[in-house]
Amino acid sequence: MHYIYKLQLIDRLVGGQDWTEEDEKIVERHFHKLQDLKKEGILILAGRTTHDGPDTFGIVILNADEVKAREIMLNDPAVKEGIMTAELYPYRVALISEDNV
Repeated sequence: MHYIYKLQLIDRLVGGQDWTEEDEKIVERHFHKLQDLKKEGILILAGRTTHDGPDTFGIVILNADEVKAREIMLNDPAVKEGIMTAELYPYRVALISEDNV
């Protein structure tokens, strides 16, 4: 089973002007955690929209059951440390192209 979680920045960080050094460190930890999940074969895809604004979001697609996916989402440093909110959804990857990676 696959799960996807959608990430959104908290209001204070939307637009980019109020980022702190600690916020940047949290994002680094978030990225390193995603890299670890990729190495473990759990992460299928992670990315974000490229515009800045209140509707900017990121997604993480996981090859995991619901319990594991929820655990990963809640322990994502960006979520756990409160700079992003997250919502989990069941998801089915129908097609994937290795050519675009």
